[in-house]
Amino acid sequence: MTTKSIEIKLPGGLEARPVAELVQLASRYDSTLHIEAQSKKVNAKSIMGMMTLNLNAGEEVTVIADGSDEEDAVAGMENFLLGNLQLS
Repeated sequence: MTTKSIEIKLPGGLEARPVAELVQLASRYDSTLHIEAQSKKVNAKSIMGMMTLNLNAGEEVTVIADGSDEEDAVAGMENFLLGNLQLS
């Protein structure tokens, strides 16, 4: 299992479009991926789960990955949350 705390740097936070892109990215990995924030832990591959977090820029989340590509998954999620990776 790999975990990493990351501060969201996306200017608009995780609104509908960035959440959809994050879920799309998470779904590319075989590992299970969860995002933990505000005392909640949700499946990063679930758009409904991710929307319930209502995350803003500057908030800190913990990415938790478990599986064969967990390190790549955490790195990919980190790049996205830092605004270094755009999918559209």
